[in-house]
Amino acid sequence: NRRKKKGDSILENPSIPNPFPELCCSPFASVLSASLLPKATSRKKQVIKVYSEDDTSRALEVPSDITARDVCQLLILKNHYIDDHSWTLFEQLTHTGLGRAIEDHELVMEVQSNWVMEEETKLYFRKNYAKYEFFKNPLSFFPDHMISFPSETNAALSHSGILQMFLSSSTYPEIHGYLHAKEQGKKSWKKLYFLLRRSGLYFSTKGTSKEPRHLQFFCEFSNSDMYMSLTGKKISGAPTNYGFCFKPNKSGGTRDLKQLCADDEQSRTCWMTAIRLLKYGMQLYQNYMQPYQGRSGCSPLNITPMRSISENSLVAMDFSGHRSRIIENPTEALSVAVEEGLAWRRRGCLRLNSHGSPIAMSNMGTSIHRSQSWFHHKISREEAQRLILQHGLVDGVFLVRDSQSNPKTFVLSLSHGLKIKHFQIVPLEDDGKLFYTLDDGHTRFTDLIQLVEFYQLNKGVLPCKLKHYCARIAL
Repeated sequence: NRRKKKGDSILENPSIPNPFPELCCSPFASVLSASLLPKATSRKKQVIKVYSEDDTSRALEVPSDITARDVCQLLILKNHYIDDHSWTLFEQLTHTGLGRAIEDHELVMEVQSNWVMEEETKLYFRKNYAKYEFFKNPLSFFPDHMISFPSETNAALSHSGILQMFLSSSTYPEIHGYLHAKEQGKKSWKKLYFLLRRSGLYFSTKGTSKEPRHLQFFCEFSNSDMYMSLTGKKISGAPTNYGFCFKPNKSGGTRDLKQLCADDEQSRTCWMTAIRLLKYGMQLYQNYMQPYQGRSGCSPLNITPMRSISENSLVAMDFSGHRSRIIENPTEALSVAVEEGLAWRRRGCLRLNSHGSPIAMSNMGTSIHRSQSWFHHKISREEAQRLILQHGLVDGVFLVRDSQSNPKTFVLSLSHGLKIKHFQIVPLEDDGKLFYTLDDGHTRFTDLIQLVEFYQLNKGVLPCKLKHYCARIAL
């Protein structure tokens, strides 16, 4: 037999079978083909820390190019939350009392790269019901006295037409009005007439004059982010509680902030919404439309008020006959809802506990609400207002909390008309039974859960129905 030369392989001699072909690395026959192996990726991963309202936190290892929307989707999946398109990543500067909702398309690592070491900055995961509300209800965002149009534009422009002008690259409505501005390097504030144009934000050095020689440049937005003041007058000494500011991306700290303050919430909302539209333009509309892609009736710029998921799922039903039916008449639906609420009051005051045995409502009614997501134990009026503000001043955003002035009562805090209103829930004792009421005993409920459920279907004495609750979620 010919001796095997150095370098010869087993495959080169067909008379000797190869007992382990899978271990062979022939370029012609590979068991583990390249298509079956995981592809190498150049995407770096980093760890971010996200907080919830109850200050629990979660560390996530994410790609360096992940967007805020993708982080929200990841947390929704990990925590098995319902995605109603209102979840938001929120950036909060603790020491300065500033915060902002990070836009869905923003890269989270870029946001973190702008953080300053001496500032305590955190990422929060929460709902923001007002994120795209101006696309659904532009009427309340752009009051007529604050907006004007180019001379060639028809003055009787619809509000959906206003939004189209904001998103257009050729035209832009002008926002104008008075704002308080903090003087650079000083503690004093000065009230000035401001104008927002495509080229930036200006103020007039002579009253309300719009002449170019009287306009002085204040700020442009491509290299800065806009924040809302969450602490009102406390930190900045602002003349009102409706402050907002601009922080340069590569800032040296609070000394570079350009701080402004509006006279009311409607004015602040108008300014901040218009600046968002100016900075991001069509990208905002694409963010808003992304969850609805593929649905009928969602053509570009088909801007119509949209009902929430919870509203679409509520239908008035009549179960009194042999067959159930949908109540079409609004008047009949209202009367049936009122009768149902009164039936709750007349219902027996016994319920079954988790073991199936009855317990007295007088013992249960004082604590059954503590497990509800909308109930916030022992938070102040200011904390409640801040929480609602961060969830968005949309009509119907609410929470229930303990009263600080009266330990035996509760307070319903509710957003309506860009304002936060507080309603006292009073406990009543009648014939040895405990009830709760919002209207001096006219409508009574055996516990706070019944009360909230009733006002989710009927506004009653409230200015609007309860729609979205502020929840202290845990991550």
